[in-house]
Amino acid sequence: MQVTETTSEGLKREFQVLLPANELEDRLNTELSNIKGKVQIKGFRPGKVPVAHLRKVYGKSVMADVLQNAVNEANQQIVTDKGLRLALEPQIEFPKDEEQTIIERALDAKGDLAFKVKLEVLPSFELADLSDVSIKKLVLKPSDEEVNETLERMAKDSRSFEPREEGAEAQSGDRVTIDFVGRIDGTEFEGGKGEDVDLELGSNTFIPGFEDQLVGAKVGDSRLVKVAFPADYQAEQLAGKDAEFDVTVKAVAAPGETKIDDELAKRFGMDDLEKLKEAVSKAVGSDYEAQSRRKLKKELLDALDGKYAFNLPPSLVHQEFAAVWAQVEQDLKTRGKTFEDEGTTEEASQAEYRKIAERRVRLGLVLAQVGETADIKVSDDEVNQALFARIRQFPGQEKQVYDFYRNNPQALAELRAPLFEEKVVDHVLGQVQVVEEPVSKEALFAEDDEADAVTGGAATDEKPSESNNEAAADKAAG
Repeated sequence: MQVTETTSEGLKREFQVLLPANELEDRLNTELSNIKGKVQIKGFRPGKVPVAHLRKVYGKSVMADVLQNAVNEANQQIVTDKGLRLALEPQIEFPKDEEQTIIERALDAKGDLAFKVKLEVLPSFELADLSDVSIKKLVLKPSDEEVNETLERMAKDSRSFEPREEGAEAQSGDRVTIDFVGRIDGTEFEGGKGEDVDLELGSNTFIPGFEDQLVGAKVGDSRLVKVAFPADYQAEQLAGKDAEFDVTVKAVAAPGETKIDDELAKRFGMDDLEKLKEAVSKAVGSDYEAQSRRKLKKELLDALDGKYAFNLPPSLVHQEFAAVWAQVEQDLKTRGKTFEDEGTTEEASQAEYRKIAERRVRLGLVLAQVGETADIKVSDDEVNQALFARIRQFPGQEKQVYDFYRNNPQALAELRAPLFEEKVVDHVLGQVQVVEEPVSKEALFAEDDEADAVTGGAATDEKPSESNNEAAADKAAG
């Protein structure tokens, strides 16, 4: 096999590979000899089938394997001999308009096999000195007021409701039980029908304006509720549409008293109120710490991005941009918006997100090299923990989710990648100066500019909500 390098431009390499017909012939005969004792052909004893007959029966199928092995061997030889680190899998290219002829001649072992191997390599760069890098870690401790607000919400959500006396009108804060049928232009629509649905008036659970029109209703009342779906409603076919709902009120119940005491704590599985307060404080603090970590990581990645400038593999950038751009287009479609609505153009947005893709690739290569140099590993136990955490997100489908990941190496690798990234980030944090800075909740949860926030790590792409006390209540409740 003859391998000749024909192009070396930046990170692009191109090689010409030639496998002469006589070598193809030898490889074919070797493979046929190897299967000679394994095949059974009528009229021949096992192991006694002439190679010429085997060639007539199996020649083309065996030659197809020979050609594939030759391509794989060429790729391996190129990578090994040249000491290359590939960005993506090599591309195999046969001469235009001759591909079919070359392959057919090679299959018959009547012609040389010639093809090109095109590939992109990873850039080489030195890891930067980070001793001069200083980043802030935003620190916020849960206040007594925040803990009490969460307890009040928990008490409100867990309170009981008692039926109002016969003929009583529903008030804001009451819970009504209703049947409803929704119509748009006189036609029922999917998802617009419900029976025995409990609705707390004033909770803003339903479409804006819906609950207000049930205030004053009595058991047995039927009301025509007229509303308009928000322009950004998640169901595109309903967004911005006017709708009418025939509503029947079946029950009206008044909320009981909300008490923050030991009984409330016991309803949430705690021994007493102090234990519940401790759990709530810990849960709120955990959310604050997670947000602080997001901010810290983003600032660290910003610092790293400023330390490196090297050529990027075009294919990796293109691949990353395609993924980012697909998210952008899907987001616009979901919200029913256009680029003009966002005050920009498609061309300007593409330029902006291409820079984001380049940043992601650059930082990904840096973190990968840091991890390789520091010999950072993710254990199978750590991957299994991540897998079971993911499985718990799909109650009732545990077996299907487990089988999916175990039978899909790529999906399992997607669980491993963020674990590796977080370990590398921790390693890099040990090389920089981290200064703690106490901040307010508003400052901690202030959103960064979208273009800056997207950096390639799952944690830094996330846009957290400011109202984390509600999630904290769920955590505290177990």
